[in-house]
Formats: sequence, structure tokens, C-alpha cells
Amino acid sequence: MTSICESSKPVAIVGAGLVGAGWGIVFARAGLKVRVYDANPAMSEKAMTWAKKQLSALQERGLLRESAEVVASRLELVHSLREAVVGAAYVQESVLERPDVKRKLLEELDAIGDADVIIGSSSSGIPASDFANDLGISPRVIIAHPVNPPYLVPVVELVPSTQTSAFTVECVDQLMKDVGQSVVHVRKEVQGFVLNRLQAALLREAWALHKEGVASCEDIDKTVRDGLGWRWSFMGPFETIDLNAPGGVADYAQRLGPLYYEIAQSRLADGPWTAELIVQVEQDRRQHLSKDELDSRRHWRDERLMEFAVGRLDKDSR
Repeated sequence: MTSICESSKPVAIVGAGLVGAGWGIVFARAGLKVRVYDANPAMSEKAMTWAKKQLSALQERGLLRESAEVVASRLELVHSLREAVVGAAYVQESVLERPDVKRKLLEELDAIGDADVIIGSSSSGIPASDFANDLGISPRVIIAHPVNPPYLVPVVELVPSTQTSAFTVECVDQLMKDVGQSVVHVRKEVQGFVLNRLQAALLREAWALHKEGVASCEDIDKTVRDGLGWRWSFMGPFETIDLNAPGGVADYAQRLGPLYYEIAQSRLADGPWTAELIVQVEQDRRQHLSKDELDSRRHWRDERLMEFAVGRLDKDSR
């Protein structure tokens, strides 16, 4: 099997929001030509400007093998879906998180895409079988769900639909490894996949603790940021507990399994986040960060992630 990265064909980004633009950086950084398209022309222009700014920041930290200008030159803004996808080897779909919107796009791609084009969807939790089945291209559609921003956080979940071919899984697995992503294979379709189901469990407890007056948003964040997150930045939950009991994971389960079961049972009656609770959390958060500061804080987050990436590279080179 020839890797997409070994092909002379470009890849296409359809949907140029933060996730789509971030994917553009991933592919261009790896040496691929990238066509960027969004149905909203203003969004496409904004994405290109933002990507160039991010590439300059990556270069300043030594996170690019080439100059920012060279990488940016591989990003081409196009003005129609046909121009984006005809002749492309791979399409990364990053449109609105709605099955009907994704289905409409796939029907268009089915009509105009090359016979061998592969489509990866950035869907955050909607299984591909909910919008991609029973089309000519269905065997060539797979979920390729990243973390935002994908050019700084490398994990990507690959989730085939019930009609995705084994060839497509293998091809996208190789593509993602070639462009520097860390591949997680989700072997069974489930809403939210792995990443967002894990995140959902933590968020459920965080909102409940706030609702019950146990702790403020800042103290809950602090518990993760200055506690759990230190270990989770370089190991996962199973390795964490494997190292946290003298006899390993089985010993940990014997010691603390009943406690975790009781905690889980205490949340069985939880309902959705209410409008009142959302207002309370919003007010709590705004005490620490005003709405006007959200963009600058996102920039601060990306700067920290770049510093973290530099540290990981230094560690891996030893």
C-alpha cells in the first residue's frame, strides 16, 4: 500500500474552523499540499491568516523542520468544493457537528470526488454510521477525530463505520502516523468514542461538585491542573493506578474499587446540566476570565502547548 504522503496528490480540508485549520497545519507541516475550503469565504480567509500566525510561532520554538513560509506555501485557499476535492487523495471533513450537515456534504463528495478518494471526518462523537452509510463512498469514509488543536496535541481517534473497508482503516492509520499523529483505534462505534467519553465522565463529576457547592470552578480546575494533570501529561489512567498500589493494578482495584463504585452509584440520578447550573458556572468562571479575554487565553493555552511540545521533543531526543 502506497502512503498518501508518498503520493503527489494533495489533501483537502473542508470546513476551515479552528479544527479544520489546525488539520491544515498538520498536513502542510508534514510536506503535503493542502487545499483549504469553507462554504463561508470569510472563514477561509481567517483560517489562512491564523494558520500563518501559528506557523510562525511554531518556528520560533523550533517545532518546524522548515521555515514557516515554506510550510505556509503548501496551504492553498480554494473557492469551491469541487476545486478542493477533485484530484485530492484525502479529504478531512471538519464541518458543523450535525449528522444532516455531514450527510449532505458526503452526498456531494460522492458525486464529485475521485473514485479512490478517502474521507476522514473530524466528528467529535457522532459515529460515521449515523451519516456516512449506503453511499458509493461509504467504504472510504472513516472518523479521524483529533484533539483541538491537532498540530499541538497529537492523538487522533480512528473509528470505522459498519461499512468502512479494512483498506481505508489501514490507509488512514498510515497517513496519520506519517504526519506525526498518535493513533487510537476505536474498535466499536459508540457515541463520543473514547476521548470524549473519558472527558464526559470527568466533566459530569466536575459539574456535579459545583452544583452541590463542594468546590468552586477554580478549585476543581486546580485539582486537575496541579494534581491529576501532572501525571496524566505523560501517562494514562491505567498506568497511573498500576503504579499507585504496591501490587499494581489488581491490588489497586482491591483497595479502592469499592470506593469508586460507591462514587459512581451516587451519580446515577444525575440529570442534564440545567439552565440554572450553567448560569452559576458561567458566573463563577467569569470571575477568573472575562469573555473579552477568551481569545487571548486560548492563545496563552496554545503557547503553553508549544512549550510542552518542545519539552517532549527534548525528552525524546535524549
